[in-house]
Order: sequence, then structure tokens, then C-alpha cells
Amino acid sequence: MRTNSWKDIKDNVYGKQGTDRRDELDRDFESFKIGLLLRKAREQKELTQEQLGDLVDKKRTYISRIENNGSNLTLKTLFDIVEKGLGGKVKISIEV
Repeated sequence: MRTNSWKDIKDNVYGKQGTDRRDELDRDFESFKIGLLLRKAREQKELTQEQLGDLVDKKRTYISRIENNGSNLTLKTLFDIVEKGLGGKVKISIEV
């Protein structure tokens, strides 16, 4: 029995890297990862969503939306959450 790798599945279902549909999937996945990273950091700081929201002037529901799907998150808000709310630093890399 042959099993397909995750890359093979993505290539077959969403197309090869560089196609619009695949690029959208990859962007969505990166946004999702940002949300997970923020949730993990918040939990390590033992903060509730409401407490974090209070630190950065955002509602709990907004923090929840970001943690569940980091899309539509502005850089300013990301920096505010990480630096003001969590006491951390943001590191961003760009690949071309």
C-alpha cells in the first residue's frame, strides 16, 4: 500500500506551489500558525484572552478570532499583542 506525503496531497488537491489556489492555502496556513503561536504564548504567560485584550485595548472576542485564525491581523496589532501584551519580540522573515 502506497501512502502519499502531505506535499503530494497538497500538490494533487491544491496544485503545485506557485499556483493561485496553492499560494492561498499556504498563506492561510501561515495565518493559522500565527494564531496558534499567539495562543501558546498567552497560555505560557497564564493570561486569559480577556486579560490580554485589556493589555492591548482589544476585546476578548477579537483575541479569540486572532488565535483561531490569524488572518486580517495588522502588523501594528501583532506588535502590540506580542510586545505590550506578552512582553516579547516579533521576528519576521521574508523569503524571495
